[in-house]
Amino acid sequence: MAATQRIVIENCSIATVDANDTEYATGHLVVAGNRIESLGAGRAPEGLENVVRRIDGTGHLVTPGLVNTHHHFYQWITRGLATDHNLFNWLVALYPTWARIDEQMTYAAAQGSLAMMARGGVTTAMDHHYVFPKGSGDLSGSIIRAARETGVRFTLARGSMDRSEKDGGLPPDFAVETLEGALAATEATVREHHDASFDAMTQVAVAPCSPFSVSTELMREGAELARRLGVRLHTHGSETVEEEQFCKELFGMGPTDYFESTGWLGEDVWMAHCVHMNDSDIAAFARTKTGVAHCPSSNARLAAGIARVPDMLAAGVPVGLGVDGTASNESGELHTELRNALLINRLGAHREAALNARQALRLGTYGGAQVLGRAQEIGSLEAGKLADLVLWKLDTLAHASIADPVTALVFGAAAPVTASFVNGEQIVENSRLLHVDEDAIARSTRDEAQRLARIAAQA
Repeated sequence: MAATQRIVIENCSIATVDANDTEYATGHLVVAGNRIESLGAGRAPEGLENVVRRIDGTGHLVTPGLVNTHHHFYQWITRGLATDHNLFNWLVALYPTWARIDEQMTYAAAQGSLAMMARGGVTTAMDHHYVFPKGSGDLSGSIIRAARETGVRFTLARGSMDRSEKDGGLPPDFAVETLEGALAATEATVREHHDASFDAMTQVAVAPCSPFSVSTELMREGAELARRLGVRLHTHGSETVEEEQFCKELFGMGPTDYFESTGWLGEDVWMAHCVHMNDSDIAAFARTKTGVAHCPSSNARLAAGIARVPDMLAAGVPVGLGVDGTASNESGELHTELRNALLINRLGAHREAALNARQALRLGTYGGAQVLGRAQEIGSLEAGKLADLVLWKLDTLAHASIADPVTALVFGAAAPVTASFVNGEQIVENSRLLHVDEDAIARSTRDEAQRLARIAAQA
């Protein structure tokens, strides 16, 4: 076998986001194959063999790649609709359109969502896909193919819905699966696509959509399925006041108690949003190490509220960041969520220290890795971990006068990505994707958005 090839990055600031928040004002990092071999202050060691590339990182901050913990890729082709709705009204307005997606649309939308995130520093993405119209093709396969082509590490949360309008849920009757069909299709997706290895590029989670679109049986049996197959569980939780009322009316208890009663609290579970959590809810999540995907822009867009992220972190709840679907966060970027998470969590009197720049960066990196169950492999820059990392350019007009690079990255404008590596392979150079054609993706997403709009209008 050929000797391991090395990439050396020098003369850069480094924020490792390790357990001690180790940082180097001027340091180096050595990548060997798909792993981080070494890093530290000053220049790289002399005499390294098989160095195929040296990168001068002057003016740059190197961080772990960003980890997205909640998204709905298909919504890329329904952006800009129902812009003044709360969650339930927004869902009712858009479900009839979403229920008419097909494989070609889903693939194009996944390409658009992935491209926007990857060019902004995301190295690990996830997609919670739960809309599977009859006869729509291989939607899960098309999403995984788009992720593979983009070059990002990926978790597909195979979603499902079986509680339609006739059962008191929100989705139209034609937009849901049967209980048996959803479980069988989910198991087939896990068995075909999930990779449990250390450097896996594709993993699958079991992910019934939400309490108001899923039966109790699907929640319980979905949890049993995930644990039998050894994969993680994901769903939406405690996003709005209306959801809490729905749970109390239908189940006689609040969302957290309902989740616990169905087997949905645990260190193998993470939930999106968790906006309306009281002290006992947070304590339950902390006790069970249930994770949270914090989506600040989407929560603001839908007026859902402000999640108690500082309180969750203080209690020991694992928290990562999420873009959420681009029908409720049209920018589709995760690096802007670092800033939005910090600012939104400071809203209110005397909350100027609620969240700081380094906590925000940790949410977007190591916190996300925790939530996806991959903190041993990614999320921080440490020897032996996978080489998922980003070089942020901070010497331009937008950032050059800010002395602290982490402050510049989080508080400042969205920083350009000079280079982004996944598994030791570069996927972005000078904010342009290397493996896919952004202009072609822009055209195909526009065409598919227009085609879906025509089909929905005729229905």
